[in-house]
Order: sequence, then C-alpha cells, then structure tokens
Amino acid sequence: MTPPYWQEATEYLSHRDPVMSSLIAAYPDEVLTNLNNPFHTLTRAVVGQQISIKAADKIWERLTVKLPIIKPDIFLSLTEPELREIGLSRQKISYITNIAQSFEQGILRPSQWETMTDEAIIKQLKKIKGIGQWTAEMFLIFHLHRSDILPLADLGLINAIERHYGGSSKAEIQELSFRWKPYRTVATWYLWRSLDPVVVQY
Repeated sequence: MTPPYWQEATEYLSHRDPVMSSLIAAYPDEVLTNLNNPFHTLTRAVVGQQISIKAADKIWERLTVKLPIIKPDIFLSLTEPELREIGLSRQKISYITNIAQSFEQGILRPSQWETMTDEAIIKQLKKIKGIGQWTAEMFLIFHLHRSDILPLADLGLINAIERHYGGSSKAEIQELSFRWKPYRTVATWYLWRSLDPVVVQY
C-alpha cells in the first residue's frame, strides 16, 4: 500500500526544491510501501538500532529464516539461544520481547492509531522499554505513513543531507526541512534512497 498523498507530495517537493526534484526524478517508479504488520515494522527498527545497515540486514535475513511470519506469538516461541545465534544481542531480544508482549496483552492497540496524533503515538510507544524516539519515528513513517516526520537523529538522513546540501547540524536540517513541510516523510525517504542500493523498507 502506497501513501495516498505520494503523488501530490512529489510534485510539491519538486517545485520547492531543485535538489529534491532531481532525487525524485532519479527514482520515478519507487515509493514508500506498507507491509501492514506493525510488529514487523517495530522489530525491524529495533534490529537496526545503533548498527550499520549492512549488519542489520544480515541479522534480519537470519531472523526471517527462523521466523518466516513476523508475528508476536511466533517470536515469543523462540528461545534466547536461538535468537542469540542469529546475532541479536540480549538487550535487543529483551526489547523485541517487550514489544511482542505489549501486542499480546493489548497494551498496543492498532485500532486506536488512526485517530491519534503523531505525538500521542510516539508517547504511547516510548512507554515500552526498547522503543525510543527514532524507533517510534520509523514506525510513523513505515507503518502509519504519517506525512510529515523528520527523524533528526537518523544517521542516514544526516549523511544524505550533508552529501546533497552541505549542512548536517540539527539546526541546519531543521531550517532546510521547512521547505519540505508538510511532506518531510517523503523528502526523508528520497534522501535515504539516494544512499541505499535498494528501497528502504521496515
């Protein structure tokens, strides 16, 4: 599923920012998609915390062999030694277990999210140990397709902005991002795409 605002957003960004216009033109047939699996998105984000994309991809590949369907109950059926064997740290195993249990216990309720603000969802998610600001922002981008998310602490975004625009401080990125509102999610996605050999998907 593609965000309904995608076409409008790409036209808007192309008119407002020549760099963004070039990036959008470079990937005409690629878009942000949704796997419609919130546990998958949160698990993938936790796997990617504080490690390189390459390392995260290797661990994720091994996890999907053990876990062909990324569901809370199936994850909880795996033992810690099995999860350690694929490269997950004890801390990340604990984090993903917390998330899985939150779904199983009804602490996280997907039916509520549609009517909640970005800030309210971030606040709810951050109550679960293992989900911080960055992970919550990845969730808003990749699962809920919120249109105006700017993950300021994301290393990929910082590197892409430095490459294409020159500045990379938090203040410079925030100033630059004003021209992308209300579609900073889309701008972020194209900046990520400019660095990665394949489409970014959580």
